[in-house]
Amino acid sequence: MNSAASDPPRIASFHRQLSGAVLLGLLLVAMGGCRPESPAASNPPILAQGLAYTNHQVPKRPWSIHVVRVDRKDPTLSLQAVHARNAAVGLSPLSAQIEDVPGFWGTPVAAVNGDFYQRDRAFAGDTRGLQITAGELISAPKGISFWLDAAGQPRLTNVFAKFELTWPDGTRTPFGLNEERRANSAVLYTPAVGTSTRTESSREFVLEAVKDSGLPTLAPDSTFTARIREVRDGGNSPLQPGTWVLSLGTSLAKRVPAVKRGDTLQLATATTAGLQNATTGLGGGPVLVRNRKPINIEVPDDENYQTSSMLEEHPRSAIGWNRDHFFFVTVDGRQRGSIGMTLDDLAAYLIKLGCEEAMNLDGGGSATLWCAGKIRNKPCDGRERAIANSLMVLRKTAAK
Repeated sequence: MNSAASDPPRIASFHRQLSGAVLLGLLLVAMGGCRPESPAASNPPILAQGLAYTNHQVPKRPWSIHVVRVDRKDPTLSLQAVHARNAAVGLSPLSAQIEDVPGFWGTPVAAVNGDFYQRDRAFAGDTRGLQITAGELISAPKGISFWLDAAGQPRLTNVFAKFELTWPDGTRTPFGLNEERRANSAVLYTPAVGTSTRTESSREFVLEAVKDSGLPTLAPDSTFTARIREVRDGGNSPLQPGTWVLSLGTSLAKRVPAVKRGDTLQLATATTAGLQNATTGLGGGPVLVRNRKPINIEVPDDENYQTSSMLEEHPRSAIGWNRDHFFFVTVDGRQRGSIGMTLDDLAAYLIKLGCEEAMNLDGGGSATLWCAGKIRNKPCDGRERAIANSLMVLRKTAAK
């Protein structure tokens, strides 16, 4: 999905003769004269223990870049993916998502907007890809994904769902999660989606635990057994704590095995990457930096704005890291004082910061960065946009 046209042969040959350091220097000159050791970028002022912020101005472009640096070794800080309204769908501004964080998670000290998302209809706020919040899987992976594994280490790669349910006769059917359901598909809805499935023209199975303890929190790369409590036709079934609802579109419902109340189903949330015990995760993309090298942006030759905008200057957000720090980066755009960046520009800047790995997040009017009590950037809409999810830095609450 990534990068501009390749260099002519003579230039490409010259590039191969350059050391990585020299090539990076040339990239930074092209960015408007930013020096690799720019103090504003590489040594941002400390705001609090383990947390630093700076607004880096590059007048020649012009760019206004907001950087939060987080000490990965600080035991009081943690990362968490948060969804608007503490649900799997819905929209709210970043500042509202911060206010809605449960107190037992800790105190938010920094946040950046998250994944791309559906903007309208009944499932407005359904994220395009993965979301894991406090270990709970609320949105299925569908491409580039960032997550923290069981050891707290960041991971970044393409991840796809291989979710499958097994009927009592052994027949298997793939299913989606907490998303808009089509006539020929199956979707599992958990209480994270809200009070009901928001569906129409469905056959739906209300699922409960085989024992009376209630169904567990849905987790990735796990297998669950559930019993059918009720069979409903019509759609929009209610969701209650400890239950799930499996919704089948009308055309699919005619092709699956006949089942009744009391039958058991097996549901597997397998993925292509193995997300067992992941504590947090969200989608985005494309990958911008891998092993401290920029990933070329290759855009298909079509009229699709989502792809063509990769080569244009727009407001941007990204998450990057090295072995010592996480970096939240937001670039203002579409305004006087900051025109925005291309993805190639953003990758080069992230490398300058010292990122070894980095992923693009949603941009445009969604690009928002909050730190130490306030929105730090200037959203191009002139105000915060209601967004689906975010990535937050939380400080653990001191034990009393």
